[in-house]
Amino acid sequence: MTSTRERQRAVARARLEREMAERATKARKRRQTQAIAGAAAVLVLVVAGTVWLVTALGGDDDKQQAASTAGYSQCVYNEIPAEGRPKEIKDVGRPPNQQDNKGTQTMTIDTNLGPITAKINRDQVPCTAGSFTYLASKNFFDNTKCHRLVTEGIKVLQCGDPSATGNGWRDTDGTGGPSYGMLEENLPTDKRPPYPDGVIAMANSGSEGSTGSQFFIVYEDSELPANYTVLGTVTGGMDVVKQVAAAGDDGAYNANAGGGHPKKEIVINKLTMSDIQGG
Repeated sequence: MTSTRERQRAVARARLEREMAERATKARKRRQTQAIAGAAAVLVLVVAGTVWLVTALGGDDDKQQAASTAGYSQCVYNEIPAEGRPKEIKDVGRPPNQQDNKGTQTMTIDTNLGPITAKINRDQVPCTAGSFTYLASKNFFDNTKCHRLVTEGIKVLQCGDPSATGNGWRDTDGTGGPSYGMLEENLPTDKRPPYPDGVIAMANSGSEGSTGSQFFIVYEDSELPANYTVLGTVTGGMDVVKQVAAAGDDGAYNANAGGGHPKKEIVINKLTMSDIQGG
């Protein structure tokens, strides 16, 4: 009997141990399941929070970007490759691509014969005005001569070559500019004449995107193709330009572009651009 009872107790003990082991296993699995579920819940919250954060910040960025681009134009200033670049090119870097497209500026050309001023509307020429503002801040135009005057057919005085300096004239005068080019803007395709007396426009090589730093002041209505950016309008100092025109030119460019060097020398002591007004 004793051995039978012992066997029964052993069986009961073994069953109890199995049940306890099964309960422990179930409890362990339950805890693992809860932990996994909890971790998943945390992950969802983190992801959701991240999505919200990204969305919120993205929204702010979009608003900031919209705010920063409202009233601005994205300009492209294409660098002229350094390799093979002529020495007449003056490298002072490039302007920022984002430029104001509202308000006006006054350009003041202080010359040896007196000041010339012009009004520039930023909404019409944001990229060209931005370029002039940048170059002026680098003293790009200072102590340069207006190298070309045309008195027949068209009536213009051309300036803005940084290499046109010093005494006398060189064959390379008129070939200089900044280390970048830009697209033409504000073309007077609907104006007759396209370039009236008092307009300041940008010279180019005839190919698209070749506008640099050279500009011409129109001192009598001129019939030119509407391929040149109209930068602004002279507000003072046209008498300076007309006295240079009255002295005539030396015919140095008659064989190709027309006109020549002004017989009455005009030197840009300094060119400045005012802060933007009404932007």
